[in-house]
Amino acid sequence: MPKDILKEIIDRRKADIGRLGFCFGCRIPEKRQRAVHPFIAERGAILEVKRASPSKGDIAPSLDAGETARKYAEAGARAISCLTETNYFKGTLVDLMDVCAAVDSFAGSTGKEPPAVLRKDFLLFPEEIDVAYRAGADAVLLIARILSAEELLSMAERCASLGISALVEVRTEDDVEKMSFVMNRVGNGNFICGVNSRDLRDFSVDTLIPAAMLGKIRRAVPGARVAFESGILSPQAAAFAARMDFSAILMGEAAAKNPDNVRSFTDAFGSARAGIGGANWVPLAEEALSGNRKRPFVKVCGITRESDAVLASSLGADFLGFVMWSGSKRNVRGDDVRRIKDALVSSGARVPRLVGVVVDVGGGECADAVSLVESGVLDFLQVHTLASARAFVSDPRLCSLPHYCAVNVASADDVRDALSLFALGEPRVLIDASSRDGIGGTGVRVDGSLVRDFSSSHKLWLAGGISPSNVRSVVAEFLPELVDVSSSLESAPGIKDEGKMREFFSNLG
Repeated sequence: MPKDILKEIIDRRKADIGRLGFCFGCRIPEKRQRAVHPFIAERGAILEVKRASPSKGDIAPSLDAGETARKYAEAGARAISCLTETNYFKGTLVDLMDVCAAVDSFAGSTGKEPPAVLRKDFLLFPEEIDVAYRAGADAVLLIARILSAEELLSMAERCASLGISALVEVRTEDDVEKMSFVMNRVGNGNFICGVNSRDLRDFSVDTLIPAAMLGKIRRAVPGARVAFESGILSPQAAAFAARMDFSAILMGEAAAKNPDNVRSFTDAFGSARAGIGGANWVPLAEEALSGNRKRPFVKVCGITRESDAVLASSLGADFLGFVMWSGSKRNVRGDDVRRIKDALVSSGARVPRLVGVVVDVGGGECADAVSLVESGVLDFLQVHTLASARAFVSDPRLCSLPHYCAVNVASADDVRDALSLFALGEPRVLIDASSRDGIGGTGVRVDGSLVRDFSSSHKLWLAGGISPSNVRSVVAEFLPELVDVSSSLESAPGIKDEGKMREFFSNLG
């Protein structure tokens, strides 16, 4: 794949327009032939007609645009996105017109309001909006990254003059500034913001990117509707986006590959509601991806004493972990966690995010941890072991709580198992060493090649054998977003050593 695929797409698009015109050789009606329908006036899913992509190659090469749109409408899509870019996505303006005809036919035969239709493309000129309007689109995608503020404003004004909507895609603070510039001049009645979890330069995916941008967008444009774009590969992932209070999700690959099975995604997004399971991730995502952090997050795990919690907090720990599992020498109960939190608050120290580490998902200790999260004593659950993680994320009630999963890794198969959790909507997965002596806090390191395999495609949260003596080299080599430390800071299991903790944070920098 080219280093900057977005630039290549734009360069080829400009050449095609110069050669074929704004209609790309397609015959487009001189006048629009259908009514304009509101785009995401209500919360819902946008499902995409998509044959291919630069990152995945062919996805559904034999896809029939009209037939697929009909299936999407029947599955409860609030809107349908149709890719019209030819070189990399194998779409055309003919597909767009076929989709419009299909949703109108759906409305005529069912009496239901049809989904709105979005033209998704790399639009560069206002004349392309005119073409989309004539072809029947109810909305167009405007990518802030590829347009100047003035160009974005001109195209937004053209949308407003035609009475159609725009999905304005933002991904950086500069993009948000452009969006704010436009919305302050045009208003936001016909516009919805979108945040793509996929980086269009290299097509890597990070599903916390939309979460990191959500607060920034709503501070810049109060009341803005915001769509979560790309990376939704399971109903659990759709529900996670809903719990973060997104107005819409846009699904491409997962929908196009399985148009007969998208009802589970639309139902999951429609039934989930904003709550702590998403709300606790939003500020963490903004902090993690702000670009201002000079070191990784630090989680000090295995806390059992008030004094250790207060010291770790004062030294800069970002998370404190409480092991709530009888199989651990560092096991604590709910009353212990409450007592330690009270001591933190009373000390006047900054209170880090508090994490309950659970293993036995069906057991009483997990139930105790769940109640602490629900009452606001704990901020997150860490669900340890692959089997426990899979059981946890398959339970709708548990999965709705703020959590992340931790997997012990000793082989390439273990790495694949850990990576599989991302498809289930997990935004971050902690990898830990595997040892016969226990599932965590063993002081054993993960093999470096396995760490690199994992971190080549996802942000790294790393545990296992990280110590005051090696933390600097671990951070330099692997660039983790979070490091988790426990036994290397102890004088005995569950008893932290002040000197070791001070040395760790001093060496971390």
